[in-house]
Amino acid sequence: MKVLLVEDEQKIADFVISGLAERGLQVTHCDNGNSGLAAACEGRFDAIVLDIMLPGRDGMSVLKALRSAGVVTPLILLTARNELGDRLDGLSLGADDYLAKPFYVEELVARILALRRRLAGDRQNQVQVGHLKLDRISRRAICEGQEVELTTREFSLLEYLMRSEGQIFNRRQILEQVWGYDFDPSTNVVDVCIKRLRGKLASIDPQGASLIEAVRGAGYLFKAAR
Repeated sequence: MKVLLVEDEQKIADFVISGLAERGLQVTHCDNGNSGLAAACEGRFDAIVLDIMLPGRDGMSVLKALRSAGVVTPLILLTARNELGDRLDGLSLGADDYLAKPFYVEELVARILALRRRLAGDRQNQVQVGHLKLDRISRRAICEGQEVELTTREFSLLEYLMRSEGQIFNRRQILEQVWGYDFDPSTNVVDVCIKRLRGKLASIDPQGASLIEAVRGAGYLFKAAR
């Protein structure tokens, strides 16, 4: 599998390249938006990992140019923490997924592989597992045909878990990606939010609470109802 990485921070690029290579992925690296756009248009890649903040063309400009040119390669945006506006703008311009810095390379690999599976059919700005569907543009959650009223944080947490169905995330990972900054790892804010989510899902679907599973000593994962 061939991946184009467009990232100007060398330390980040090095650990991504190393991590992807260890898992058998071939990585081509560009350190600015201009060379990244040229490589994406000329090369045949299975996925593109694109930072937003780049010298030359910024990531949004590269993304817009790629989609305008008819390049439909699955693309993951690397965003700053808490930049919801950038994420929504990126999805509207044609990005397929996003990952906030800092991130774990294992999660990036999972996102890349999930993209290939998810985009085997039509491209869409939705995440669906079983009877639960999220619209990432309108920020709406639909379960069994009924809308689930979620806060912004609850939606972000549910989306984070659903985008990597079956993968276990520990509390620190969830805090960093969903809350966007470092909490005291002993805080129970994740557990409280999970409990609220389970309750809201269960109010519509009796099996809703079981969609988010606690793995003792490890964290949480999202799985489709049996």
